[in-house]
Amino acid sequence: MRRTAQLLRSLLSILLITAGEGIQFLWLAVSSRAELSAEVLFLRKQLAFYREHRDQPRKLTDAARFSLVLWSHLFHWRAALVIVKPETLIGWHRQGFKRFWRRKSQLGRPRIPENLRQLMVRMVQENPTWGEERIAAELSVKLGILVSPRTVRAYWPQERAPRGGGRTASHHWRTFVRNHAKAIVAADFLVAITAGFRVLYVFVVMEVGSRRILHCNVTPHPTAAWTLQQFREAIPGDHTYRFLIHDRDSIFSAEVDDELGAFGLKVLRTPVQAPKANAYCERLMGNDPP
Repeated sequence: MRRTAQLLRSLLSILLITAGEGIQFLWLAVSSRAELSAEVLFLRKQLAFYREHRDQPRKLTDAARFSLVLWSHLFHWRAALVIVKPETLIGWHRQGFKRFWRRKSQLGRPRIPENLRQLMVRMVQENPTWGEERIAAELSVKLGILVSPRTVRAYWPQERAPRGGGRTASHHWRTFVRNHAKAIVAADFLVAITAGFRVLYVFVVMEVGSRRILHCNVTPHPTAAWTLQQFREAIPGDHTYRFLIHDRDSIFSAEVDDELGAFGLKVLRTPVQAPKANAYCERLMGNDPP
């Protein structure tokens, strides 16, 4: 009787194991080749590490971590992860995200050539009465070198205070915005990176006087037509706004500004590389200018 019970338990165990393996086989048969290939590479990478670890204990290299994080995006990886905890793999993903964003945020406009910087310093020293606008105009008219007064200001000698109304213009702009805050709306784009390293563009329209967000939306591929539609949804037909502030991003094309003029808004484009001119949106998005 006991042997019969043991035999039945053994048969039942075999049936359960066979059924489980059959289900796994069917799942592998219907899954895409990309998922199956990613899982195979994921397991092989772990097996190679296990063999190396058995011979000589060592940590995973950055290349191995990147490989595991990369292949984990293509299938359900938790059941296939053996050598580390799931939290560790997620931590590697976050580190990769931070490095990617740090590298992306370091990109910017290159410095102008050294000889041009020296020329601007020489012009400042030899012409004490000239301001940044005069120097930019002299470079443009006489030498055909196009630089903005703000660029000249960036390389101005420290021993001389810049002339030409840089601070005065900034003061006038702050006064204008403060006096007309209730009649001004500001717009800007924010770049966001998803967990899968996908670049998304967040568009925000805010009312300067109350700091109220009038509209926001997200798209992976912003176009002028899409941006214009967002303005239509953000600004009501019976609005009392008079001015709209945005930067010189190419997405704000001349056609977009013309249509905004038809809305009864006067478009105020900020100067080149002047985030403070749209400080309210910059501060809202976490890019508060110094």
